[in-house]
Amino acid sequence: MAAKGEPVSYYSPLPSNPNHHHQSHQDEDQYYIVLPLRNPNRNRYCKSLRQNILCFISVLLLALTFYCLYPSDPVLKVERVNLSHFKIHTNPTISLDVVMDLTVKVYNRDVYSLDYDSLIVSIGYRGKKLGFVSSDEGHLRPRSSSYVKAQLRLDGIEIFHDVFYLLEDLARGSIPFDTVTEIQGRLGLFFFQVPIKGKMSCEVNVSTSNQTVVRQNCYPE
Repeated sequence: MAAKGEPVSYYSPLPSNPNHHHQSHQDEDQYYIVLPLRNPNRNRYCKSLRQNILCFISVLLLALTFYCLYPSDPVLKVERVNLSHFKIHTNPTISLDVVMDLTVKVYNRDVYSLDYDSLIVSIGYRGKKLGFVSSDEGHLRPRSSSYVKAQLRLDGIEIFHDVFYLLEDLARGSIPFDTVTEIQGRLGLFFFQVPIKGKMSCEVNVSTSNQTVVRQNCYPE
């Protein structure tokens, strides 16, 4: 007990745990985040699958681009065959006079321009070449076509080696001819000139009665 006249001090007991009150507040404000368990093998599989798909698409686009840009030969097609004149001579020897008008379609299927030097059309009988005719040079734009006309004139062509076949064809009323169409030129590939050529063969049957083409079968070579 303090003496009279002395100041009086009041003391409160110390708490048993000084951080207890502060820790209780921390426990009340603490949050927990639960993360899902991820499978590392599955993630690696998905990543590898995406890479394979992207690689496949890239290769496919590269192959498609190469296919579209790769130079190809022009396409030739005989659109029209007209036998203007056809005559057989038996004196003094067996010979033929043939005048044939042809219309050939030249199609440039590339994305480059095409400059061709000449278009040559030849005619033969049973494997023997009788004659040929050539046209002038020309120019084709990318993916465009042009029609080239040519007249093949043969006067007094003798065919001793196949005279028996010719007599047989005359008796049948139809003579088979072979026509070969060839084109040579250059493709304008950027700053380069790529040489190209095309060739097509046709089997043409000519009637001896009315001098017209009764059948033709063409195929590229």
